[in-house]
Amino acid sequence: MASQGRDIVDRNIDRLVPVGRLKYYFAVDTVYVGRKLGLLVFPFMHQDWQVRYQQDAPVAPRFDVNAPDLYIPVMAFITYVLVAGLALGTQNRFSPDSLGLQASSALAWLIVEVLAILLSLYLVTVNTDLTTIDLIAFSGYKYVGMIVGLVSGLLFGKTGYYVVLGWCCISIFVFMVRDRQTLRLKILSEAAAEGVLVRGAKNQLRMYLTMAIAAVQPLFMYWLTYHLIR
Repeated sequence: MASQGRDIVDRNIDRLVPVGRLKYYFAVDTVYVGRKLGLLVFPFMHQDWQVRYQQDAPVAPRFDVNAPDLYIPVMAFITYVLVAGLALGTQNRFSPDSLGLQASSALAWLIVEVLAILLSLYLVTVNTDLTTIDLIAFSGYKYVGMIVGLVSGLLFGKTGYYVVLGWCCISIFVFMVRDRQTLRLKILSEAAAEGVLVRGAKNQLRMYLTMAIAAVQPLFMYWLTYHLIR
């Protein structure tokens, strides 16, 4: 009975939560994390944005810096909450409730962002390879720039915060737009699959949607950090 119960639980977990799929997004190593963090902050010199494939499947992130992952977004989210608590503590505004409020607020905005993107993809009838996990990964990369901006604000004041956060905002926008083999190409996958450039209003909607997803990242970065620096 215990064995049968375990099998039932395993089947239901696999059905509700794609554990095997999640393992791919956490298949990272130290070298990948270091290179990815550098790419998020300094994407301007990066030339090769192609995602590597093996037998029609993308290779694990630890073998390709262009592959999306969940390790960095999850760790960055946790670190953001801790740095926010530190920033509040330096201003004598820290409390356990405020820390929970920061975490819940950031999580709520992340969920709203992902749902808004999914709704936009549905409304413009885009056939895309993007999954919800991909969207969470891309949306979570902005926490890296938020952390850098907050730390700069703690060390150098508001001037350092605005300068560094501005740089990180530009970097995340460039990263999202130029990472064409993940975000951009997946949104434009219908046209890419046909091997032709589909012109017209529908193709413009896809391009506008790609730009909108990239442009909204700096707005969230500022909204979730400006009140932590005084």
